[in-house]
Amino acid sequence: MAIAEFHMFDDREALAEGLANRLAQTIKLGIDENQFASVALSGGATPKAMLQRLGARLSADDREMMYLALVDERCVPHDDPRANRTMIKTAAGFDDHPESEFLPLYRDGLSAKEAARAASDKLADDEELPFDVVTLGMGLDGHTASWFPASSGLAQAVDPAADDLVVAVTGDTLKEDRVSLTMPAIQGAHLIVLHIEGADKRDVLNVALDDGPADAMPIRHLLRHPFANLEVYWAP
Repeated sequence: MAIAEFHMFDDREALAEGLANRLAQTIKLGIDENQFASVALSGGATPKAMLQRLGARLSADDREMMYLALVDERCVPHDDPRANRTMIKTAAGFDDHPESEFLPLYRDGLSAKEAARAASDKLADDEELPFDVVTLGMGLDGHTASWFPASSGLAQAVDPAADDLVVAVTGDTLKEDRVSLTMPAIQGAHLIVLHIEGADKRDVLNVALDDGPADAMPIRHLLRHPFANLEVYWAP
């Protein structure tokens, strides 16, 4: 299993503080060493408090030296409140981040496949891999990013040898099509964080760490990757 460290906190506020500090330190170290840092962030309700704290720890100069990507996105207009783009940029204070240094994954008017192709080409052209930081969440079904069980695109998304860095994800259980980073875009990051909260998510992680088919709980593909530097941050 590829869990490098398991960080447990007494409550979610302490987790948000601790993880924001860790990410800010990692980003600043990347800037110090390479004059630039590349970061891929996940949306959803869980990371909002942490992202607000992270934004407060980054200076204007830090922001100018960052490449910001989304881990995954719903195929909805960019101003839709369900869009990860909207939540992440607002919570972390990246509203004015230059579009040239931002990978939104989905663009209005494109199909999921068209958006995935455009984002994959841009990420390859931008040459920002490996990411300094990737943050991930996990659902009760064991999905991470937009790697959903039984979804179209899952096999391509989790293939460590896939050519594409971004893939379209569709399926009958999804409310809308999605676009997601693939394993090759995530696996080499200097720091991969799995941010989960609650006893139910801890139980899901424990099950995912057991034997069983990886596609049934797609987080297993990352947990079983031999070189992914994955750290878990959890609070009840």
